[in-house]
Amino acid sequence: MKSILPLAIASVMLLSACASGGTSGAASNSGGELALITDLGTIDDKSFNQGAWEGLKQYADEKNISHKYYQPTEQSDDAYLNGIDLAVSGGAKVIVTPGYLFEVPVFIAQDRYPDVKFILVDGNPHDANNNYSTASNSVGVTYAEEQAGFLAGYAAVKDGMTKLGFMGGMAVPAVIRYGYGFVQGADYAGKEMGLGDGAVTVNYHYTGGFAATPEAKAMAASWYNDGIEVIFACGGAVGNSVMAAAEEENKKVIGVDVDQSGESATVITSAIKGLRVSVYDCIRDFYDGKFPGGQSLIFSAKNQGVGLAMDTAKFTQFTQADYEAVYAQLASDSITIVGNVDASSTPVELGGLPVTAATVTEIN
Repeated sequence: MKSILPLAIASVMLLSACASGGTSGAASNSGGELALITDLGTIDDKSFNQGAWEGLKQYADEKNISHKYYQPTEQSDDAYLNGIDLAVSGGAKVIVTPGYLFEVPVFIAQDRYPDVKFILVDGNPHDANNNYSTASNSVGVTYAEEQAGFLAGYAAVKDGMTKLGFMGGMAVPAVIRYGYGFVQGADYAGKEMGLGDGAVTVNYHYTGGFAATPEAKAMAASWYNDGIEVIFACGGAVGNSVMAAAEEENKKVIGVDVDQSGESATVITSAIKGLRVSVYDCIRDFYDGKFPGGQSLIFSAKNQGVGLAMDTAKFTQFTQADYEAVYAQLASDSITIVGNVDASSTPVELGGLPVTAATVTEIN
């Protein structure tokens, strides 16, 4: 099971209500046959947007197809639809939209532009009242983040760490699943190792955004000073704040979405999703006449759609054999993980996660 390779960085420039760039096979002021609209993050976030963009760019470069990305300047359905409108007016045949925030915009756009194909990554189209409907020109791609988070927590404890931290961005479904999986993985490892109840502790916090901030760095630093050994940084650029604190405190970080080992020597592994592969495959299927329209595709351990970046891992005790053994259990559904708990719930007290070896403290 190979990890996702480090991704190249794309440049960003402003264009009215959206930023755009990444053109190839087309003039800089024209659109692209393949297009991507970013969500809250940037195209060089070393995380979700960049992973999706690199899948699109890889296929476009291989086939010499024009491509472009658009970056909305605000978080709103109207801004996202404006980005889609710009992409369509620029000649887009396939539009990739990474993030659950596109669920409503794509629901609208799939009817507005029936001749355009939409690849909605990390969600499925629905209206404002949560009535789901994926048209034949759209596909929803989701991931079992709870499994990737589970592997991260499991590996950390197996590697000898019992004081853990989870620092997520916004409490959105994907981030929640990462965090809940992380807690359960740590608990599962603790039980396997015969650790007592509450032997593993987890500090748990959502920063409320996906940006690198002094506040996030300060909180991470305080956690490290209080004895936290590793923090699972699960919030786009929030990870940069955690890495900066870890570098100063000589502590460890677990990255997210893609292999983030190149970002900092403090990153001991990353919980990864097959972003590049899943986007690439959907685009390839379109050009092969096999676009999976109307479907909701789930990438999990069963199809190696999630995992840990083991090729660049810096574990001292957790081995490749350990990884493959627990991965096989996930792939065969031998381990049950609670992933979909209401976002307003706290991890244990209200969420009801079945943990005993791990004790979670939610930090507001």
